[in-house]
Amino acid sequence: MDKPLLSYTLRGLYIGGAWTSGDGDKTFESINPSTGEKLADVPYAGERDVDRAVQAAKKAFREWSRVTIKERARCLELLAKRIMDAKETLALMDAVDSGNAVVGMRGDMTWTADTLNYFAGLIAEIKGETSSHGPRHLNFTRRQPYGVVGKINPFNHPFRFCAEKAAAPLAAGNCVVIKGSEQAPLSSLKLGELCDGIFPPGVVNVITGDGATGRALVVHPDVRRIGFVGSVPTGRAIARDAADGLKKLTLELGGKNPIIIFPDADPKKAAIAAIKGMNMNRQGQSCSSTSRVFVHKSLHGAVVDELVRQAEALPVGFPWIEQNEVGPIVSKRQFDRIMGFIESGKAEGATLVTGGGKPADESLRNGFFIQPTVFDDVRPDMRIAREEIFGPVMSVMPWDNEDEMLATANSLEYGLTAAIVTNDLAKAMETAERIEAGYVWINANGRYLGAPYGGWKMSGLGQEECFEELASYTQIKNVNMRW
Repeated sequence: MDKPLLSYTLRGLYIGGAWTSGDGDKTFESINPSTGEKLADVPYAGERDVDRAVQAAKKAFREWSRVTIKERARCLELLAKRIMDAKETLALMDAVDSGNAVVGMRGDMTWTADTLNYFAGLIAEIKGETSSHGPRHLNFTRRQPYGVVGKINPFNHPFRFCAEKAAAPLAAGNCVVIKGSEQAPLSSLKLGELCDGIFPPGVVNVITGDGATGRALVVHPDVRRIGFVGSVPTGRAIARDAADGLKKLTLELGGKNPIIIFPDADPKKAAIAAIKGMNMNRQGQSCSSTSRVFVHKSLHGAVVDELVRQAEALPVGFPWIEQNEVGPIVSKRQFDRIMGFIESGKAEGATLVTGGGKPADESLRNGFFIQPTVFDDVRPDMRIAREEIFGPVMSVMPWDNEDEMLATANSLEYGLTAAIVTNDLAKAMETAERIEAGYVWINANGRYLGAPYGGWKMSGLGQEECFEELASYTQIKNVNMRW
């Protein structure tokens, strides 16, 4: 594991069950964020490539939509098995390409396989309803697939999101065109290899490119359903582009999520929960990260001290080395953006208590590494308290008035997740009711398969990882008959 393959040769775009170069053989570079070196030349899908992928999916839909639910489930289960068989290769590829720790990337592969098996087991629950308004009369509904689904994915879970987010559409009988992230694209094309021979040609298509590629997929007239995971600004742009076609959307967008620590909490346990909730093993590059730490003033000093200890104890380094937990930021662009936020925090008067720059290790100098960073005495009007940083930066905000604290926690446009740390059950339940977020943890963290995941306000549209997601990839048809 200490000497992984650090360059890759790719087979091309995966369209219609075959490998093909992009139109005009155009490519773009994938860069190793740990070293700044090139990993691969990645095929670029232009508008004509997008159309080819959509047409392949449209053609395949005629067959796939008629495949029995038992056979669709078998295909998903077989893909899950292939993913687990290739778990080490996929985890290492994502660690090298995205900068995320290899241990976390192994977890991604297991979660992906579990998700495929979960939706395979749910297929039989795609059911309609019946009613009657009198003798010799029957009214019934059917759930039928949309046809071609476009899926656009981010860089923080490169393989997982490409495969996991295709599970529900495929289970429902749709065909998919998947666009991987341009910042960590390698494993998305590996998905094409794993799907080959399982699904009929054209059922799964994988393309790579930039925002123009994604927009071509969104506006294509034969794409009736779109799923996107990413930032709020990009989600808004996709919603605008989809509006002319009145297309159905699922948007899993950003967050500026609070963790609320009550005075009865254990300071060490609260700090551990905050660090874990921050997803430091992905450098804070997670939409669910609890980056705003609302700690009661009676625990303020003790929690900050423990946050510093926990943050400074995290091993930072090359993500393919087993013991490292914090790797590099995914790209130079993201690195510069995060450092800009850190500088703004200093300039606006927040107290930097740890981190805030590159690690001292000389071997990491060419990578986009940022030490886990904690700011104290953060005011609600500061940029670091209001905007999604998508990096390893936590903002501590002490409070002593519960109503004012909750008003501040709810004051932003985001509403994805929230965490609550307390031993008072009544206080926990009351706070969970009052917080404006779609997914709430009480003395817990992590995701749970089958539990609806989705945001409120500008943090998204729709629910995922549950039956509601499966149903959302179907359209209801009502049939009314007499005899």
